[in-house]
Amino acid sequence: MSAGLDGERLPSAPLPGGQVLDARLHLLDRQVLDVDGVPVTTVDDIDVAGIEVNEGTRWQGRATAAGGATAPAGGAEPAGRTEPPHIAALLTGPVLGARIFGGRPPRSRWVAIRWADVRDVGIVVSLAVRGEGLEATWQERWFRDHVIGRIPGAGHAPD
Repeated sequence: MSAGLDGERLPSAPLPGGQVLDARLHLLDRQVLDVDGVPVTTVDDIDVAGIEVNEGTRWQGRATAAGGATAPAGGAEPAGRTEPPHIAALLTGPVLGARIFGGRPPRSRWVAIRWADVRDVGIVVSLAVRGEGLEATWQERWFRDHVIGRIPGAGHAPD
C-alpha cells in the first residue's frame, strides 16, 4: 500500500485476471505446436484488440506488437467503451525480408491463428487444434501435394 496526499493508505491495485504475458518474452519467435505436438509455425507478431492506436481515439481495427495498426472497420468506436486490451490472434507470415531490409509485410500477407485456439504458453505455444486445417500450414500442404506427391514412391511408406 502507498500513502495518499492526506497520509491515508491507498488500497493496492487489483491483480489482473488470467496469465500475464510479455509479448516479446513469452510469444514472439516461439514455435507453435498443434494438439499432436507437430510443429506448425513460429509466432512472428500478435494481433491485439481493444487498444488505443490514434491519440485517444479507440479504433475497431487492431494493433500489433510490432507497432503496426490496421485501418478502422467502420470508424471510431464509442468513447465509453472499456474493453481491456487482449490478444486476438497470433500472426505468422513472410517476415524474413522485412527483418533483413526493414519495413513491414502488408496486412494481407499475415496468417492469423485465433487466440481461442491456443491451449498453453510455455517454452512453446501449444494449440488445442490440429495444424492440418490451419491456414499457417498451406505452404507445406501445397509442397506435399504438388512436389513430393509427384516423386515416384512418395505415396506410400516403405515396408
